[in-house]
Amino acid sequence: MNPVEQLAQGIAALGLPVAPGVQQKLLDYLALIGKWNRVYNLTAVRELGQMVSHHLLDSLAVAPHLDGHTLLDVGSGAGLPGIPLALVRPQWQVTLLEANHKKAAFLQQAVIELGLANAAVVRERVESFRPAQTFDVVISRAFADLAEFIALAGRHVGEDGVLAAMKGVYPQEELDRLPAGFRLLDVVPLAVPGLDAERHLVLLAPVR
Repeated sequence: MNPVEQLAQGIAALGLPVAPGVQQKLLDYLALIGKWNRVYNLTAVRELGQMVSHHLLDSLAVAPHLDGHTLLDVGSGAGLPGIPLALVRPQWQVTLLEANHKKAAFLQQAVIELGLANAAVVRERVESFRPAQTFDVVISRAFADLAEFIALAGRHVGEDGVLAAMKGVYPQEELDRLPAGFRLLDVVPLAVPGLDAERHLVLLAPVR
């Protein structure tokens, strides 16, 4: 199966309404990662079929479980999950937060080349980031354990917002050590097409 078919079938399996033009932009994004990967080590996954499942579909699997208008992607790296989410949710305003200079430069180029008017790149460490407003969704993918994620990024979550942590296996030990100030809303098991591995989305809310 070629990457175009793989992506289309994966998106259909996730139940996401994504226009063909947007699907092409998702593949253009992977091509950009591949191009920049030759010089900057953005991602260890380099085979195109694996990039579709491990990067695009893994990121898009969380979309049906998130609501809101503003999203902060903490430690965005190569733009995962922020760029795929910005592409399929044009009504969201997405902030890609990345401290690494080379990765932030890639993100800036990707936003320009993909014409992402709803995405902004901030080169800053999360602990020193001082935005003018809080966010409806603060998300990370393999960024830190839950306690550290809350400590570093919890203050960026709006009053009715959620902290969303993308995890592999069910993170029972991390949930047992959940610090005060946040409560568990849900742990959603995710079925990522083409990915033979456990995936979970942990959703936390501030205690008010």
